[in-house]
Amino acid sequence: MPANQFFSHVTAAVLWELPLPSRVLTDAFGRPRMLDVAVRAPLRHPRHDGVLGHQVKQRSVAVVDHATHGVPLTSPAFTWVMLAAVVRDEYDLVALADGVVREQMFTGDAQPLGTLSELESAVRSGRRVGIRALREALPRVRTRSASRTETRCRLIIVDAGLPEPLLNHAVFDSIGGLIGVVDLAYPELRIAIEYEGEHHLRDPEQWAKDIARYEALAGAGWFVIRVTKNDVFDGRAGLVRRVRSAIRSRRRWRPPLPPLRSHFGSIAAPSGDRK
Repeated sequence: MPANQFFSHVTAAVLWELPLPSRVLTDAFGRPRMLDVAVRAPLRHPRHDGVLGHQVKQRSVAVVDHATHGVPLTSPAFTWVMLAAVVRDEYDLVALADGVVREQMFTGDAQPLGTLSELESAVRSGRRVGIRALREALPRVRTRSASRTETRCRLIIVDAGLPEPLLNHAVFDSIGGLIGVVDLAYPELRIAIEYEGEHHLRDPEQWAKDIARYEALAGAGWFVIRVTKNDVFDGRAGLVRRVRSAIRSRRRWRPPLPPLRSHFGSIAAPSGDRK
C-alpha cells in the first residue's frame, strides 16, 4: 500500500477490535466486505480490486500506526466517527464508542483506545455523513461497558424511562469479600442485571461459576435478572417489563440487608473471567 494511503471505516474498526455488528462485515450478497482504504484530499480515492476507496478532508482525519499490526489506519476516535456512514443502529453506534473509551476494569484489560475528549474533538472536526447521529450518541457514551450487549441493555432500560443502572459493579459481602462483578446494577435496591452469552451455557466451568455467584448474590439480598440475546435484540418489551417490575417490588419491600460495599476500581479477576 502506498505511503499516502491508510485503512479506515470498517477495516480500521476490525483492526482496533471494536464491537462491530456482523452485518457490516458483508455486502448485500453475503460476501466479505472489501477493504476500506482512504487518502487525504486532494488525492483521488484508491481504485483496486477488493478495495473500497475513500477520500477524506485533511482536517477530518487523524492517522496512526497500529502498534501490533504495524499498518497505517485512522485513530480509534476518527474510526468511530467514520463508522456513522456505515452503522445506522443508534445503539450500535454508542456501543462502538463505548469500546473506544472502555476503561481498565479487570486484570489483563488493555488500556483504553481513546478518551471522551478525543471522541468529542473528532465529532467537531467537520461535517460528515451521520454527524447528527454522532452528536446524539456522544452524551450516551460510558467508560465502564464491557460489551456491545451490555451497552444495548443499558440503553433499552434508559429509553424506557427507567433509572440508568451502574455498569460492572463489584458486590462485596458484609465482611468485605468479593462476591462478583455484575454487568448492570441498582445497588440501592440490590438488583443485578446479568447478560448470559451463549458461552455461559456451552462452558461447564463457567456455568458452575455462574450458579455459585447467583447463589451468593441471593444470599447477600440481591435479586438477579438474567438477560439473553433475544432480550436485547428482539424481546425489548419483556426486558423492560422485568426490570420495571423488579424496581417496583424492591421499592415496596425493603428487607434487612447487609452493609453495602461498592468498588469502582480495577478488579483483580483472572484475564477472560469477568465475573
